[in-house]
Amino acid sequence: MIDARFSRRTALTALGLLGAAAALPGGAAAGPAPRPGPRSPALRSTGRRVAVLGGGMAGLTAAHELIERGFEVTVYEPTALGGKARSIPSPGTAADGRLDLPGEHGFRFFPGFYQHVPDTMRRIPFPGNPNGVFDNLVAGDAFRLALPGAPDLTAPASIAPLRTDIYDPATLQQSLAAAFSLGGAIPPHELAVFLRKLVMFLTSSIERRDGEWEHQTWSQTLESDGKSQGYRDILVSALTRQLVAARPAVVSTRTIGLMGQAFVWNAMGAVPAYGHLDRLLSAPTNEAWIDPWAQLLRDLGVRFEIGWAAQTLEMSGGRISEARMVDRSGGTRTVDADWFVAAMPVERAVPLWSPEILAADPRLEGMRQLHTDWMVGIQYFLRRPTPIAKGHVAYLGSPWALTSISQAQFWRGDFAARYGDGSAHDCLSVDISDWDTPGILFGKTAKECTREEIAKETWAQMSACLADSAGTLDENDVVSWFLDPGLRWGAGGITNDTPLLINTVGSRANRPEARTAIPNLFLSGDYVRTDIDLATMESANESARAAVTALLEAADSPAAPPAMYRLHEPPELEPVRRIDADRYRAGLPHLLA
Repeated sequence: MIDARFSRRTALTALGLLGAAAALPGGAAAGPAPRPGPRSPALRSTGRRVAVLGGGMAGLTAAHELIERGFEVTVYEPTALGGKARSIPSPGTAADGRLDLPGEHGFRFFPGFYQHVPDTMRRIPFPGNPNGVFDNLVAGDAFRLALPGAPDLTAPASIAPLRTDIYDPATLQQSLAAAFSLGGAIPPHELAVFLRKLVMFLTSSIERRDGEWEHQTWSQTLESDGKSQGYRDILVSALTRQLVAARPAVVSTRTIGLMGQAFVWNAMGAVPAYGHLDRLLSAPTNEAWIDPWAQLLRDLGVRFEIGWAAQTLEMSGGRISEARMVDRSGGTRTVDADWFVAAMPVERAVPLWSPEILAADPRLEGMRQLHTDWMVGIQYFLRRPTPIAKGHVAYLGSPWALTSISQAQFWRGDFAARYGDGSAHDCLSVDISDWDTPGILFGKTAKECTREEIAKETWAQMSACLADSAGTLDENDVVSWFLDPGLRWGAGGITNDTPLLINTVGSRANRPEARTAIPNLFLSGDYVRTDIDLATMESANESARAAVTALLEAADSPAAPPAMYRLHEPPELEPVRRIDADRYRAGLPHLLA
């Protein structure tokens, strides 16, 4: 239990750095960049056909970049365009000309340091928006940490006024100490451990991050054994369980450190080009983004074949000669193309790697060692507006690592007039990130529960965290709930069609590049090595751009490659990182170790 003396004022600044990371669902990566200049005019059709296998974030991005460069593009998608990012309406809930109640995988989160996704959004027209779909992003003003048995904490989404110059580790640590002062919930000597480790990562060389931090778990790095509940709940768990459904004991410090670094620089205002730290869409994802995007691509000439999944890839003469596809009814067809972009999730790509493909590119064998975990959404449709916070909420201490957003306050228009039968006035969208810890209501893990038990248990855990906030949640307000249909119950138990890649220690070595050794096969997905190093919409978009760049080179195309961005590394710290690079090559520890 976190100490009730937890200081509200001092914790607010800490949350500006930490709260956003604790609320991240399937989506995070680099910072909003300046708008790109005019692109090269699209080339005339090259006659070179590209089959994009998958229509999620990675597939749509690849199709977008390729069609702009004169290729003939067909996207094959087994379920629905948008993948994990899409809206999933609750079927049968519409009445009197309204739309079905809008379900999402969870909530959509667009940190200020995303750069590739905003670049794509600006190129998708939307009525009345000068910057296209990008203008459908709105700022969340605050984060809330809901703490069971203690006052909840709400903080603004930025601590930019606290920014100080960051010329050396000592100055940087003093600045972060002010932001992470946690008023007694975390003993000073434990807070000092965390700050030292954080500054060590921020000032580490790329060589040390790849060679040392990649092979340490987050728990190991933060020396979590024997630490206080507050330390473990906030500093160890919040950045992992509620960030990417990962467990601190297995996730790579490199991955969490890169995300923590990005949030730090964004929140401190250290990067002028970065946008607001916490951004959401002003409507359900399909309305605000995916549908306009698909329409643009159709207008540009992209063909969509929905209901078809890649079953096998055939090789001839050292190249992919065709893809064999299957539909929902078991019907089959073959697809031939000059170029193939595999843009499906890792668990669907791996079965395509036949012995012939692995012989041509043995590096793909490592993908079998990559791990996935569950992060699944449930929506509660409520009779009254219920804005728990003006932004994301993290339920610290909840066994299932819950995060939520009250959507209607950010969505344009009248919710009840637009959706359902008019009785629902809000959508409380929740992500469940831990499916293997027993809950408080039934004493079962989420994987052991029925749909109804999941809905009741999730509500109970949120209510327990908000118990000190009278009137926040009332079960009588629930009109209906909608659990992600990717979950399926059968004789063998529960399965999940849409797991999330987790970067476990050492897993970077098993993640492939976008270019394969097969000259006409390219990879696009959040498992591909990217600068963001986390399974998010941003990394999927970045990987697709890398795949298109490699394809352009292979096709000897004169078209300009897609714009690529990198996470910010403060130039003020470059001298320290150079010193650390020399020390690492000499086998010496970091100066602060």
